[in-house]
Amino acid sequence: MANLAKLNFVALDITGNNYLTWVMDAKIHLEARNLGETINEDNNTSSQDRAKAMIFICRHLDEGLKSEYLTVKDPQTLWKALKNSYNHQNTLKLCGETITEEDMLEKIFSTFHASNVLLQQQYRERGFTEYNQLIFVLFVAEQNNELLMKNHQSRPT
Repeated sequence: MANLAKLNFVALDITGNNYLTWVMDAKIHLEARNLGETINEDNNTSSQDRAKAMIFICRHLDEGLKSEYLTVKDPQTLWKALKNSYNHQNTLKLCGETITEEDMLEKIFSTFHASNVLLQQQYRERGFTEYNQLIFVLFVAEQNNELLMKNHQSRPT
């Protein structure tokens, strides 16, 4: 029973202070559960998948937010409402300068190690437009790499 109370990541604070990390975590976990499409506009997901996504999203909201969005029944509508309430992406600033998605993507690409220039070019060519998309792909690649290393260590050539 104690495991049911555990969250996969920190719930969205009612003040919205952790909105950016919450969005990234929520998208990654929804994608991992094959529910990522439920928050996109004009999706064709089943009512069962939408219900699963709503349960997951609501489970990761502050209690005050749950009561505020109690009437919302669709994950895509809830996602848009939360995005509008905490529109931090447009107000993200560094020393008075607005930071765009392109700036965040470029920062990630520029932090690749010099020995991984080819890998950096391959990720650039995939044409990511959202920071969260790139982070999700890098997260999956990291998980796959860790699994490969574990397999190699358990059965060396």
